[in-house]
Amino acid sequence: MHLDVKEIKDFYYRSTLGRVAKAAINKNLSNIWPETKGLNVVGFGFSVPFLRQYLAGSRRVIALMPAQMGVLAWPSDERNVSVLVDEKRWPIDTGHVDRLIVSHSLEHSIDPSTLFAEAYRVLGPGGRALFMVPNRAGLWSRTDGTPFGQGKPFSAGQLETQLRLHGFLPEKHFSALYMLPSRKRSLQRFAPFLEKMGEKLPFLVGGLIMLEASKLPNNITGSPVLDQKKAGRGVLEGLSNGQPKPVLDVNNKKAG
Repeated sequence: MHLDVKEIKDFYYRSTLGRVAKAAINKNLSNIWPETKGLNVVGFGFSVPFLRQYLAGSRRVIALMPAQMGVLAWPSDERNVSVLVDEKRWPIDTGHVDRLIVSHSLEHSIDPSTLFAEAYRVLGPGGRALFMVPNRAGLWSRTDGTPFGQGKPFSAGQLETQLRLHGFLPEKHFSALYMLPSRKRSLQRFAPFLEKMGEKLPFLVGGLIMLEASKLPNNITGSPVLDQKKAGRGVLEGLSNGQPKPVLDVNNKKAG
């Protein structure tokens, strides 16, 4: 079940904890994709806090928001680029996306396979997708007071497995939100220090998994066994071309 769009908006734009989290995630994004000049950048789910830095230099930026979540006009100070969509059918041409951010969506999806399929379809050659999900081993997924404590969290291994099953090649793994999910401002002051330490100390667990993936070409879906074309056998052999197999009588002679 998706959170309401207003709940997530209030977290990122009206709470100090949300603003600190947004800054930490955007810092990682700036390092992952520092330049998107001339590229088509799309976000699915609630991605607007992370898309703003790409508005100026990108060829086009679009924020897709699933119907279960709701939609809000964004950006408020410029021409609207957000669209309410069906989670299973994105209004984007096949292969037209260069950079895709999937956030606050996969952990709530009732049909993850279709979501992955749409992400695969819209991503173009050489494109990159960034899937962001709550880390099941982190403290943020255990805190109900933030959007990261809702839905189904993932481990890095689980997310990588799902990506490979749906035609993606995991490229780089990142983490964010090493700070405590506390609303106490005295603790939030240490957020920049903890985020920097998290990058250097492997035993620290971040609350958010950020996994960049590319698109494997010629992805084959379905069962290779069931999808094999089999030749006709027995009584039905030959019906496909209008030439039924002659039936033999008991004397091994052609009937009638």
